[in-house]
Amino acid sequence: QVQLVESGGGLVHAGGSLRISCAASGRTFGVSMGWFRQAPGKEREFVAATSWSDDSLYYADSVKGRFTISRDNAKKTVSLQMNSLKPEDTAVYYCAAGRRTLVSTYKFVDYWGQGTQVTVSS
Repeated sequence: QVQLVESGGGLVHAGGSLRISCAASGRTFGVSMGWFRQAPGKEREFVAATSWSDDSLYYADSVKGRFTISRDNAKKTVSLQMNSLKPEDTAVYYCAAGRRTLVSTYKFVDYWGQGTQVTVSS
């Protein structure tokens, strides 16, 4: 089992930056980790993912060049640095982890965090 707890969400103006983090506990060796988000009235969508070794990074087209995912296996954390934020980035951001393969889609996610709210004002 893996438990995930997000932190760092908040309110930021458009064009600003925010960093959110996820602390994992339990059996995290070999687990892919990533981020999804869900805006009101919309489906949960993929944002970014990293493999266990951090040598495979994958981003949604909508965040490429603006968001950076990173992980620290020693500390069991994964972070998402979000720059040049836009109002359409407003959503609840969920940390995700999966054992089978890169968590690039929700069907590969085995564990979810409780979510952290990110609000970008225009």
